[in-house]
Amino acid sequence: MDYQGIIIRPPSEAESLILQVTVGCSHNKCTFCPTYKNVKFRLKSWDIIKNDIDEAKMLYGDYVRRVFITDGDALILKQDYLLKLFDTLFESFPKLQRIGIYGNTKSILRKTVEQLCELKEHGLGIIYHGIESGNDEVLKRVNKGSTCIEHIIAGKRVKEAGIKLSITVLLGIGGKELSFEHARDTGTLITEIQPDYVGALTVIVCEGTPLYEEMLNGTFKLPTPFELLEELKIMLEHTHMNSGLFMANHASNYLPLKLRMPKDKEKAIELINEVLKRKDTKMLKPEYLRAL
Repeated sequence: MDYQGIIIRPPSEAESLILQVTVGCSHNKCTFCPTYKNVKFRLKSWDIIKNDIDEAKMLYGDYVRRVFITDGDALILKQDYLLKLFDTLFESFPKLQRIGIYGNTKSILRKTVEQLCELKEHGLGIIYHGIESGNDEVLKRVNKGSTCIEHIIAGKRVKEAGIKLSITVLLGIGGKELSFEHARDTGTLITEIQPDYVGALTVIVCEGTPLYEEMLNGTFKLPTPFELLEELKIMLEHTHMNSGLFMANHASNYLPLKLRMPKDKEKAIELINEVLKRKDTKMLKPEYLRAL
């Protein structure tokens, strides 16, 4: 398989065939993200992609049930290209059930509902949408390139097309200054979109990123572990999902939680309150176990 650079995938795609179709990220300007810095976004040649598909077919054949398309935001590719790719995958893997892909707000909004429905008919089962925050000031500061209302429109468009939607939000990305506003508004945004899955990760400030420089010069102050838990509690209090999973069990999180909404919500808030009351660091994941 021809893998170029850093390959990332959602935790839920651990058993999927990872097919790299693009290299880098179409936006690549978020201040917190170190993943694709100094990498120019590009589409790999069809010959390389087809060779990877043929190799995977020879090696894994009937074992492939799911395929995840990388890198960041391959959904931005032209409709005809995606349809050709999806059809080739289903022709190559007879037991393939679902294709997953990263899609940012910009790439989703470039597709009409009809186009998204067409992609679903050709096997697209889930879109992973990195929202990070529901607060416009936070989005502006981290240079996300999209607004809260654009996030909502994009998320609802995916849902209208009948495609599963998994959104990612970042605890701590508002810093100490905007912690409450970030938590409150993100919970409100989640409620508005009603995604199938929410992944709440905790920001890890990486050396070499603009956010790291902001932290060094004091314009960004990272909340403490217990302040991050307070942020998670506020976010949950403002999140009213009719169904779905809310997961804060990523390697970056201090207190791993996996909730089936809405039934597990109050119990989770009670647990967070107990941890905040006791302020016992032994109840938190140690720093050496945290990772991106």
